[in-house]
Amino acid sequence: MKRSTPASVNIDDQPGYYIRRLHQISVGLFLQELAELGLTPVQYAALQTVANQPGIDQRTLARTVALDASTTGGVVDRLEQRGAMERRTSPTDRRARQLWLTAAGEQLLSDAIPSMLQAQQQLLAPLTERQRAEFMRLMRIVIDENNIHSRAPSETTR
Repeated sequence: MKRSTPASVNIDDQPGYYIRRLHQISVGLFLQELAELGLTPVQYAALQTVANQPGIDQRTLARTVALDASTTGGVVDRLEQRGAMERRTSPTDRRARQLWLTAAGEQLLSDAIPSMLQAQQQLLAPLTERQRAEFMRLMRIVIDENNIHSRAPSETTR
């Protein structure tokens, strides 16, 4: 591979730069829309995943939302302290802890969904419906093909 000089590389040609910027924008929109609920994108992902898979264990939650184990533990701790989620011992494996939403967690998630959808709508507002579908399709390809390189690979992206 030919070696580039610093002046020959342009940040505008680097997809990673744009991915990082898009992530910053996405998080900013999410936090703005959900400010009154005090919910982060990662907490939302945990709530939604547990709502979709009641009784999921913490390790599977981490793999599903592509977080490392310690981050997932902190997220669950904060949601548990908030009264939104609870850990229960698995009836089949006393060492395993299952995750469940509380009534307060279900209400928090229900309250969050309209604002989360608004943030997503704002993020993709510059694109037509067709462009949005294509953008999502292309992102899934890039993520699926590079998932193994993640510091916290996802169990599945779809």
